[in-house]
Amino acid sequence: MKQICSTIFMICFLILVINGAESQTCRPSGKIRGRKPPPGQCNQEHESDCCVNGKFYTTYKCSPPVTGHIKATLTLNSFAPGGDDGAPSECDNHYHSDNELVVALSTGWFANKRRCLNYITINGNGKSVRAKVVDECDSTMGCDSDHDYQPPSSNNIVDASPAVWKALVKDIMQ
Repeated sequence: MKQICSTIFMICFLILVINGAESQTCRPSGKIRGRKPPPGQCNQEHESDCCVNGKFYTTYKCSPPVTGHIKATLTLNSFAPGGDDGAPSECDNHYHSDNELVVALSTGWFANKRRCLNYITINGNGKSVRAKVVDECDSTMGCDSDHDYQPPSSNNIVDASPAVWKALVKDIMQ
C-alpha cells in the first residue's frame, strides 16, 4: 500500500513539473497570411514594416514568463494624435504626448488589460526609466486596416514613446 501511494505521488509530482515547465514556455499560436496594403494605407513611421502579400506571419497569444529581469525588444512608437497607431491608447482611450513616459506591451504581457496604467521599469545602456503601460502591441492579429497593414508584433515587444528612448539613449536622440 505504501509503495502504491509513493508511486501515485511520484506520478502526480511529475505531471505537475511537466505542466509547470510547459506553462513557462511561449509557443506560436498560429500564422496569418499577409495582404498587400492599399496605396498609402501602411503606416511606416519609425521604420515600421508593411505586410508582404502572401507572406506568413507568426502570431502569439503569450509572451515569455515575467520573472525579474526579462529581455525584450524595445521599439519606438508615438502615442500622440496622428502617431504610429492612429488611435487612442487601449487602457485609457487617450492619446499621449511624445514627452510622456508610456509604453505598449505585447499581447501576453499586456494580459487582457491587467497591466493597464501600471508602471514597468525598463533598463538599458546602464540607465533605467519607469514607464506607464497604456496600450497593447497586438501579437495575435495584423496585416489589416485595424493594424495599419503592419505584421503582428513579436511576443517580446515593449513599444516605447520617444520620451522613454530619450531617457535611455540621450546621446542618440539629441
